[in-house]
Amino acid sequence: MSRRIPRIMTVAGIMSDIDDDGSDSVSSDPSSSSSHKDRIIIVANQLPIKVHKKTDNSKGWTFSWDDNSLYLQLKDCLGDEDTEFIYVGCLKEEIHPNDQDEVSQILLETFKCVPTFLPPDLYSRYYHGFCKQQLWPLFHYMLPLSPDLGGRFNRSLWQAYVSVNKIFADRIMEVINPEDDFVWVHDYHLMVLPTFLRKRFNRVKLGFFLHSPFPSSEIYKTLPIREEILRGLLNSDLIGFHTFDYARHFLSCCSRMLGISYESKRGYIGLDYYGRTVSIKILPVGIHMGQLQSVLSLPETEAKVAELVKQFSGQGRTLLLGVDDMDIFKGISLKLLAMEQLLLQHPEKKGKVVLVQIALPARGKGKDVKEVQDEMYATVKRINETFGEPGYDPVILIDQPPKFYERVAYYVAAECCLVTAVRDGMNLIPYEYVISRQGNERLNKILGPEASTPKKSMLVVSEFIGCSPSLSGAIRVNPWNIDVVAEAMESAIEMPEPEKQLRHEKHYKYVSTHDVSYWGKSFLQDLERTCKDHVRRRCWGIGFGLSFRVVALDPNFRKLAMEHIVSAFKRTTTRAILLDYDGTLMPQNSIDKKPSSKTLDILNSLCRDKNNVVFIVSSRPRSKLDAWFSSCDKLGIAAEHGYFMRMKRDEEWETSIPAVECNWKQIAEPVMQLYTETTDGSMIELKETSMGWCYEDADPDFGSCQAKELLGHLESVLANEPVTVKSDSNCVEVKPQGVSKGLVAKRLLSSMQERGMLPDFVLCIGDDRSDEDMFEVISSSTTGPSIAPNAEVFACTVGRKPSKAKYYLDDTAEIVRLMKGLASVSELMIPIL
Repeated sequence: MSRRIPRIMTVAGIMSDIDDDGSDSVSSDPSSSSSHKDRIIIVANQLPIKVHKKTDNSKGWTFSWDDNSLYLQLKDCLGDEDTEFIYVGCLKEEIHPNDQDEVSQILLETFKCVPTFLPPDLYSRYYHGFCKQQLWPLFHYMLPLSPDLGGRFNRSLWQAYVSVNKIFADRIMEVINPEDDFVWVHDYHLMVLPTFLRKRFNRVKLGFFLHSPFPSSEIYKTLPIREEILRGLLNSDLIGFHTFDYARHFLSCCSRMLGISYESKRGYIGLDYYGRTVSIKILPVGIHMGQLQSVLSLPETEAKVAELVKQFSGQGRTLLLGVDDMDIFKGISLKLLAMEQLLLQHPEKKGKVVLVQIALPARGKGKDVKEVQDEMYATVKRINETFGEPGYDPVILIDQPPKFYERVAYYVAAECCLVTAVRDGMNLIPYEYVISRQGNERLNKILGPEASTPKKSMLVVSEFIGCSPSLSGAIRVNPWNIDVVAEAMESAIEMPEPEKQLRHEKHYKYVSTHDVSYWGKSFLQDLERTCKDHVRRRCWGIGFGLSFRVVALDPNFRKLAMEHIVSAFKRTTTRAILLDYDGTLMPQNSIDKKPSSKTLDILNSLCRDKNNVVFIVSSRPRSKLDAWFSSCDKLGIAAEHGYFMRMKRDEEWETSIPAVECNWKQIAEPVMQLYTETTDGSMIELKETSMGWCYEDADPDFGSCQAKELLGHLESVLANEPVTVKSDSNCVEVKPQGVSKGLVAKRLLSSMQERGMLPDFVLCIGDDRSDEDMFEVISSSTTGPSIAPNAEVFACTVGRKPSKAKYYLDDTAEIVRLMKGLASVSELMIPIL
């Protein structure tokens, strides 16, 4: 590492003197090993270095770290005494060829950075030409249908891109010890670099992370050099994406264009590329928590927050905030049009709501940036002229980039953050906003007495940005639908405070635990795992893939009509009602799972009728159900799929089968933990006698895919244990053998029979596979002694899907309406004392 790095390229067209003959490929270079430290070589288009010319009229440059660079944050979070980081990339300033040797030496010795020097013409054709005018628009779903719409493919620009990627490979070669070092390449600027490295070092440990979207195969296949880029990426050992959608599109392209299929083993997705396993990693990048919290503690931040509070809250105005680069995909104009629509539809908001739009400089060049600017200025002017008044502008545009602490101050003061990009790889603005809204004690004093209450924040985010799937409490919108965005803005302002607090708490918990450190460690751990044993890996197929499916319905399967069931309810005198909870009485996507007062009133009304026996049958633990339904003294409850049961609140809990040992949890929990770490949005739910792996907040397709794999994994390792493993709606659950919701139905009907209450009306409603056991029991009981002859039996599922139930209702809202109707009938039928 102490040797001088030679200049690689000083004149356009003159490449490195390193022989590129494939026959010279090597797998190790002992002379480059200088220590026993783990070394990670971070390769990106730009080094995390700020460059300044010396100001004292002397020749030369001064260098400092760029604290805002993600790649430096990786070092800050992951670096320790046993890990050394080396950076390879370009500088933001052009260095004269005569100074390049000296600059290389300084950067290597002081910062462990290896600069890649490119002639200005080559860099312009590579970066502003191929990267920004061809790859970037296409990866953001913009086809070059005309010369003005993105860039038509230009072979010379592609050749410049390849040349620059080769130069990067030459620079890496001079510092790498391929047997020990890990190389982590970042983003679409360097997608063929892995091919050059793999050619030189057959066993290089190489990871690649794409920070932009990866388009669908229908878009991607329009690229004339589509196969070259795919094969370049496949020369990596691990390829990372922010979201499952991006990974799915990449896998689809590999399948459709190269005929390479993918498989999954124990939760990891892999492609067999000529006998070498290429792993796929799906994990959105996070923010640097320490850096943001230190900025929140700065005196200048506090002063700016105080100024903003006085400017907005002090005048009774709600601050909405947008922070975006000034490019064509950030949807700034769409956001402004939505603000205009909000003021049109809600005139009472005039003078009370202000949108502050911070427009950051665009990273690319071109007339499209100028068009975005012109449209933005014109729209702001029109809105302010139409709705403004003395002392009030509804839109405040900040087009000079503020200092970071000023931006953070706006986050702290804003009631809602709006991100309406029409396409964006990730976008960390919502993450920064959530952490800033959490604040600290000193900011609480500035914000006033309300700040001491639970924190709150609101996010309105586009469906088309990478962070959207991980922000499950945000209001997600189609940014092209101006009316919907305006409604979302109004909802964000008017939403009840407890709901805002719940959403903020959920987001803060996620963002604070999934920071840049978590992202970096997770990626490098997977890279190490992949490089360690990918040659020996055995892959198992799970049929992973397409969203197309066929739903086959029984001809007798029909919607449950209110008048039909009410009529039967009135005619009968002894009724058994069994209700699932999650997904039936409570929507699956609800953040607050507690039953509403309306639900409790309905249940109490039904229970007051002595002719009704009402049971909640749930997979949840008895402690939670006991707390939630404590006001329902006559309600029967079955917890943990019926392992625990009680007929009324004042009765003791009983077990449906003899008590069991739960030693199997020591086997199952590590397996579930593995899938939790590799499936963003999943969690483990521990109960007294069972445990479940829940993925309702994960991507639906990926979560479902992982659930299938986990099911097989658990069945294998628990084959000799007295448990059953079942996959249900958004959950894979392990529970004792013999326990099912069907057993609850059997025991309830038997109990009623023993008390001389032969039911002539049975209603059972549930939404997932565990409820099918109840449907089967009550349907088969029509011919048995446990219910009255000619009894009215209604087995009802939620949604139109294959089921043993004969009826369905579309959603939880319809079920609540149905139960409310039955409760009203019961109230009328209760004798007046």
